[in-house]
Amino acid sequence: MLRNSLLLWPAALVAGAIALNACNPADAKFAKTKSGIEYKVFGKDGKAKEIKPETAEAAYKKNVGQIIALHVEYRTAKDSVLFQSRKQQMGFPVRVPLQEVARKGGLEEAISLLQPGDSGVFRFNADSLSIKTTGQPAPPQIKKHGNTMTLFVKVDAIQNQADAMAAQQKAMQDMQAKAKAHEDKQKPLDDKTIQEYAQKNNLQTQKTASGIYYVITQPGSGPKPTPGQIVSVNYSGKLLSGKEFDSSAKQGRPIEFPIGVGQVIPGWDEGIPLLNKGSKAILLIPSSLAYGQRGAGADIPADAVLRFDVELVDVKAAPPQQPMGMMPGGGAPQGAPQGR
Repeated sequence: MLRNSLLLWPAALVAGAIALNACNPADAKFAKTKSGIEYKVFGKDGKAKEIKPETAEAAYKKNVGQIIALHVEYRTAKDSVLFQSRKQQMGFPVRVPLQEVARKGGLEEAISLLQPGDSGVFRFNADSLSIKTTGQPAPPQIKKHGNTMTLFVKVDAIQNQADAMAAQQKAMQDMQAKAKAHEDKQKPLDDKTIQEYAQKNNLQTQKTASGIYYVITQPGSGPKPTPGQIVSVNYSGKLLSGKEFDSSAKQGRPIEFPIGVGQVIPGWDEGIPLLNKGSKAILLIPSSLAYGQRGAGADIPADAVLRFDVELVDVKAAPPQQPMGMMPGGGAPQGAPQGR
């Protein structure tokens, strides 16, 4: 799965869905800020609110330094859902520090129009929003749906640092317990799905202790990679329906990443080291070792078992460790099935 080059404010907002249809009635008209943001704002009662941006900005400044808890959803011009925080956060809000609005016309200014309990619908020019956020035009996967983006927001609370930290810790504990219970229920279902798929497609699979099924279709004679080493991999990722959601061919080159450091999904960190350099294989990865209950974007649904056809092109030694303070920037490599 390609690492997303997405429109973020900040990255925490796209960790995950809201159903705001009830507060987006057709008879409510968009207003517009001087910077070009089209907006509708609704109060706790679901009725449209008349917002004066200057008054809202003054109220927002009083909250700078506080933590906002909110649910967000991004949609394309064709109303395709890009991100859903309720889904990604299993119903819990994301929490983001409120900062001074540095750039007008972006997501920060949109959020500044809202108070606790408010809901908002904001429409942006996709290119303009991306340039303000990343310095570059909107990526093709967004623009292919049209050159506007709509952001739906529901503000849960605005809290001080201590209250927000306590709420976040409680939410994390609840989320982990909920995720574990779901994973335990999903594992046998995934295992059955994989077995049925293998039988239907005449695949003579082997199985790891964690539940990955694999078939080496072309043995290699080179070394197997070890943790920390850099691997180069050609791959095609598909749902079991046969729909391809990603491939290295789309990038025009193999992808590279270090083994065993969490920069890719767990199924890759475990599955790729099963192969010798030069090997080709099929990896059938249960959802718990892929994108789990959250799924990934519009292409990979929740609880999806994934098939990867892979080729281990190269294995290189781990780079020498650099002194503290001189480490290069982190993040998943371009093209890798990103870790969770």
